[in-house]
Amino acid sequence: MILDFSFYLFVGVVITGTIWLVDKWFLEPKRNQVVQSSTQIHQGVEITSKAKEPVIVEYSKSFFPVLLIVFLLRGFVVEPFRIPSGSMLPSLYIGDFILVNKFAYGVRLPVINKKILDLSEPERGDVVVFRYPRDPNLDYIKRVIGLPGDHIAYYNKVLYINGTPVEREFVGQYKGPGQTFASEYIEKLDGAEHEILLLPARPNNLQGEYIVPEATYFVMGDNRDNSNDSRVWGPVPEENLLGKAFMIWMHYSDEWHFERIGNFIK
Repeated sequence: MILDFSFYLFVGVVITGTIWLVDKWFLEPKRNQVVQSSTQIHQGVEITSKAKEPVIVEYSKSFFPVLLIVFLLRGFVVEPFRIPSGSMLPSLYIGDFILVNKFAYGVRLPVINKKILDLSEPERGDVVVFRYPRDPNLDYIKRVIGLPGDHIAYYNKVLYINGTPVEREFVGQYKGPGQTFASEYIEKLDGAEHEILLLPARPNNLQGEYIVPEATYFVMGDNRDNSNDSRVWGPVPEENLLGKAFMIWMHYSDEWHFERIGNFIK
């Protein structure tokens, strides 16, 4: 079990829900009995004091529905993440806050991340969030390059899939934030286009050939010469997938960048 935010959120739901139910079923009736026994008659009018709830019960009743809704939304529908590094430049900037579709590849139980319903499988070119295979407490984001059974090769900064070089088109020198002296290209994976960066002056130390095992996915960062990905630590097991990134909902690094809000991730 991974002790991440979802786990602590789940613990919060259990604690506040338990306190609320115990009070509802056991403690509140006893308080009402005490109140009824202390009912007074004043000038022919029955005066009843209202039983005061303990502070912990008041807070639990207030927080339980909020925590439950957040837990269900994060666990089954959509979850926010923040981009901490430049490995996905120029598609994603450091400081982008993104939304991840949690049911894109099937319905999973929160916390234990066990799939209970298959809906679809990742496609080549998808930007996915997953638990880092070497340390499942860390969440990574990369682009799916290789599907199960694919033969992936990367030589002289050229990507080959099943023996065919992936088509790319030179755009020019990258002028965005987060990376200097980079060349920008448009890469085409199965007809879908996205931008990548290459550093002409940097030696290509991440090259080789790989066969993607069953139930795993070969992933790479769009900032090809500045990405720690499957070329280093191997493919991502299917059970590590958390969802598909689909939109930037906010950006803040040194300052706000409102023009990135609402941009869809391609």
